[in-house]
Amino acid sequence: MSSIRIRFVQAWVDREGRAHHYFRRRGFERVPLPGLPGSPEFMRAYEAALGSTPVPIGAARSKPGSVAAAIASYFGSAAFRHLAPTTQQVRRAVLEAFKREHGDKMIRAMPRKFIAALLDAMEPTAARNWRNAIRALVRHCIKIELLDDDPTAGIKLQPIKGDGIHTWTETEISRFESVHQIGSRERLAFALGLHTGQRRGDVIRMGRQHIRGDLLHVTQQKTGKALAIPLHPELQAILDTVPATQMTFVQTLRGKPYQPKAFTQWFAEACDKAGLSSACTFHGLRKAFCRRRAEAECTVHEIAAGSGHGSLREVERYTKAADQLKLARAAMARTMAAQKGVA
Repeated sequence: MSSIRIRFVQAWVDREGRAHHYFRRRGFERVPLPGLPGSPEFMRAYEAALGSTPVPIGAARSKPGSVAAAIASYFGSAAFRHLAPTTQQVRRAVLEAFKREHGDKMIRAMPRKFIAALLDAMEPTAARNWRNAIRALVRHCIKIELLDDDPTAGIKLQPIKGDGIHTWTETEISRFESVHQIGSRERLAFALGLHTGQRRGDVIRMGRQHIRGDLLHVTQQKTGKALAIPLHPELQAILDTVPATQMTFVQTLRGKPYQPKAFTQWFAEACDKAGLSSACTFHGLRKAFCRRRAEAECTVHEIAAGSGHGSLREVERYTKAADQLKLARAAMARTMAAQKGVA
């Protein structure tokens, strides 16, 4: 028997002294390997097993064609693996809940009206998360020929009332800055959010290694989009106070990078100390970034170039609001001028 050690290979000798080799890797099928390690036939079989597709977790315990089996297959797909971690978490939570209630049903028999009724009973934001997760599952099923068409197509959801997450006002921005001075961790995190327009998950990963010249280079965790963001002078002044040895700008008191949930809680406490309402969240700074640029008469594409929005629809809301204010002020000025002319 050869003494060559190869990763994921398990060997054993039977009663007659013959050696047997198997490819054993967690999440993959067990594959017998012919010949001895290092031989051409062995290596061909080994390379084939190494390049095989993982077996979806739970697939063996689910009825073929069922919702449970379809979800297990989707979780093992490249489409799911390539999603941002936060998107994976949301979709996994939704689909696991969906499986608990309907996992034994056949996915081909899932009617459109059933999904529509399910979503209609939910709060609008939750309904969107569920629709997106189920739609992704359905598209995977179409790809692997479990379904012929998309039962989520054409389903209209209840509109989200209001403007969603609160956009920080200039008064609120000034209030935070007056309480948390330059040199504090709170002001550093705040400035990164306000002057880069990036999401929480991207801000907590930012460090000096991402700065080249006067640009901050970011690859967005959610979209995979690479951005080069010019450094705002105020942000540059704040970054200059950060020790050059820090690999991430925003750190805990123990000098460690923040985890997303811990960062959210810590930043909420910073807002409380500034006397701001709970409506002021870190994501609201991203919206303030867009609002400021819209009020400066930047185009939709110019705003999106900084924020990295994949869809221009949300960005258009800021430019429309800025245009409305500009037109209203112009109309007021003309009205007052006309009144003075009459007088």
